[in-house]
Amino acid sequence: MDRPISIVDAFSEVPFEGNPAAVCVLAAPVSEAWMRSVAAEVNLSETAFLHPVNSGWRLRWFTPTVEVDLCGHATLASAHVLWTEGHAPPGTPLRFETLSGTLEAIRDGSDRIALDFPAKPVSEDCAPRALLEALAPDGRIPVPRATGFNRMDWLVELPTEADVRAVQPDFRALAAVDARGVMVTSQPGAGTLESHPGIDFVSRFFAPACGVDEDPVTGSAHCALGPWWARKLGRDTVTGRQISLRGGTVRVTDRGDRVTLEGAAVTVLRGRIDSTTDRDERTE
Repeated sequence: MDRPISIVDAFSEVPFEGNPAAVCVLAAPVSEAWMRSVAAEVNLSETAFLHPVNSGWRLRWFTPTVEVDLCGHATLASAHVLWTEGHAPPGTPLRFETLSGTLEAIRDGSDRIALDFPAKPVSEDCAPRALLEALAPDGRIPVPRATGFNRMDWLVELPTEADVRAVQPDFRALAAVDARGVMVTSQPGAGTLESHPGIDFVSRFFAPACGVDEDPVTGSAHCALGPWWARKLGRDTVTGRQISLRGGTVRVTDRGDRVTLEGAAVTVLRGRIDSTTDRDERTE
């Protein structure tokens, strides 16, 4: 039986921006080996696999090389697919059972989807020298304003947006750092001609250890970036712009131990995985 698969640009209102995720909605569980093979074949930063469970959906995320515990853009894409392709009534709240617990998605009638995610606040800490050297192999990285860690990723706050744009990592060296990834961030505008109306902070995210050198837009990183900037700026809701080549926007509300991530999504491709791949699938 052929299996449907969609590619959705998440955290974007228009095609070919934001972060593309593949979404495969299944009738029942399939083998981890099959999911890993599909994710490697699709070769996007994340492929999401869903099947019904209890009153919600079981959701797992795979990069081309590993399964991850938390992914924002592929969750946003999954909710978009469930609502737009008839798997769930439009606007009905969705519950996802994941490696990070129960996550929820709602839509209030606008184009934006709101995700209820765990906050991943960063505690200030001295970044390893190897990390800073990996971010600037030419030795020109400016002195960070602050660095911190949340047991998943490192955060490096730089003085200006121009500094964030100028980062050119040594990805092999960065992959050797003991972390899922590294966020590089600043307030917008300083040292650049770019204009970002309504944007409170900019960022980039690197995760070569997970097979993703630079991620276009990273929802899970905003579980840390949102609280970081909300507290610095003295308000609960902030809006970030990830300034990758594709770019994307995430609105974050800091709710203590939870955050709300908001963004839009658009489907750019629909297809089917050929049934001949089922010979490699063994139901768990």
